[in-house]
Amino acid sequence: MPAPHSDPAALAPVLDRIDATLPEAVDRLLDLLRIPSISTDPAFKADCARAADWLVADLQALGFEAAARPTPGHPMVVARHEGPGRHILFYGHYDVQPVDPLSLWDRDPFDPALETTPAGEVIRGRGSSDDKGQLMTFIEACRAWKAVHGSLPGNLTIFLEGEEESGSPSLVPFLRENRAELSAELALICDTGLFADHVPAIVTMLRGLAKLELTLHAANKDLHSGMFGGIALNPIRALTKILGGLHDDQGRVAVPGFYDDVAELPEAVRAQWQALAFDHAAFLGGVGLATPAGEIDRTPLEMIWSRPTAEINGIWGGYTGAGFKTVLPAEAHAKISFRLVPGQDPEKVLAGFRSWVEAQLPPDARVEWHEPNGSPAGQMSIDDPAFEAARQALTEEWGAPAAYVGCGGSIPIAGYFQTELGMDAMLIGFGKDDDQIHSPNEKYDLDSFRRGIRSWARVLDRIAG
Repeated sequence: MPAPHSDPAALAPVLDRIDATLPEAVDRLLDLLRIPSISTDPAFKADCARAADWLVADLQALGFEAAARPTPGHPMVVARHEGPGRHILFYGHYDVQPVDPLSLWDRDPFDPALETTPAGEVIRGRGSSDDKGQLMTFIEACRAWKAVHGSLPGNLTIFLEGEEESGSPSLVPFLRENRAELSAELALICDTGLFADHVPAIVTMLRGLAKLELTLHAANKDLHSGMFGGIALNPIRALTKILGGLHDDQGRVAVPGFYDDVAELPEAVRAQWQALAFDHAAFLGGVGLATPAGEIDRTPLEMIWSRPTAEINGIWGGYTGAGFKTVLPAEAHAKISFRLVPGQDPEKVLAGFRSWVEAQLPPDARVEWHEPNGSPAGQMSIDDPAFEAARQALTEEWGAPAAYVGCGGSIPIAGYFQTELGMDAMLIGFGKDDDQIHSPNEKYDLDSFRRGIRSWARVLDRIAG
């Protein structure tokens, strides 16, 4: 397709409208934030449905054909507007994380408000950044376009999920059942953040995730350490010895074959990442650390964006209460996870780890595996001219060159759009590292909300018509 271009005469009044009506947009967001749509807790099932209905009504008022679609869990919101140009699908999620512990909140998490802080005005409340504030940036951009031009920009589908924070159990079946309706030429996802406070980014690489739990068994009961210590196998000692060898002295994962399917980062991408001048000392310093602990021959951004990892997320066994109970425990447990990069197969990685552990088991030990599961990494092709057009649009709005970046975390929806619907996704978000998502006192900067709306208007101007 030809390179998308901007129409300044069409865009300028939309941007003016966004600025002029920002207070009303904030009020709408606050209204949505008041709905406690916590998807993990069955007590809030009706509230999740209420949030879906709120969004349906708002989208219908803008001219979308919209409905809340039932699932075995919480509703999916699907809104459609047929128009000229390529078919673009926008994704967000309206469910939010639980708010515990309430005692750490400075205000009721579902009594949101605009607050003035030393760093500027923020929208405070659960879901303000993850993801209600983010999804509303796109809807508000459509609203401003409709108000100025009398029509919506392009050929759009909006797809809003209600179970993202609870593992998305209904998502893949819903995508498969509605493949024809939801398949588009390009997906837009607003559930990420800025690279730095005023540096926008498009995420093109997402790490996958594989995880499991193991139990290492020894004796058929806990043993008295005075009677059996020294002669009987201690499963905690055996387990920690095995897991202590999970990485070598260079920070590499020691499981054979772990790196077989890992490609090297292209030099052009590495150079772009280096140009971002990532301050790893400040990044680590913010959590009380100082030294990168990954592969010593890799840059810090490679460590968190484009290299796979193996981590021990939990380990326990024996007596852990007050005082001492001098026993040799009968079993020891651990939870292990792997962040994966494009090319790695979650099942192959888990199988390799299981074989590695089993090959090191001492006599009298046996291992039991629990709940293995995983999802692959995603990598988006930026050959589509829409990616560069969106990058230029973001650069124009934020006044700093937008970057193609990776993401250390996993956003499974992007991979599902590739595997289930056959389309790449452009991940653009406006959150900041200090937004405290999933934590007490979550916030979304008013500047992020305003510029996010303006950014989507610019992106739609370039790619939707």
